[in-house]
Amino acid sequence: MSGESERKAYRTESITVTFEARRCLHAAECVHGLPEVFDPAKRPWIQPDKATAERLAEVVRRCPSGALRYELVEGEAESPDRPTTITRSAAGQLTLRGELRVDTPQGVRAETRAVLCGCGQSRLQPYCDHAGPCGQ
Repeated sequence: MSGESERKAYRTESITVTFEARRCLHAAECVHGLPEVFDPAKRPWIQPDKATAERLAEVVRRCPSGALRYELVEGEAESPDRPTTITRSAAGQLTLRGELRVDTPQGVRAETRAVLCGCGQSRLQPYCDHAGPCGQ
């Protein structure tokens, strides 16, 4: 993973939403939460001007993998959940929410949400990419 360069940004006057496709696990929280903004059949598939910044931020925070992030124009980024939580799925996948520092091959990344591989078969280590049994 080459890091931030794989993030696409979608801007309005009040909010910027970024998306890192390789991290997306297709939980569809965004599509179900704001289908008028997140529509995979359209290009661009994210149209942030179709919702308020507050509502958009609320739905982006539902993304378990952290593939979606936001920053308000005033410079206010997403604040991490407190306390930090870690949940393990029956298959071993780890879902983390909070103030995180994730050690990746490219260095340490600050995160607020992440789904980590529990089986060791992900090609996107340490993040889950559904390649192994923990992502099924």
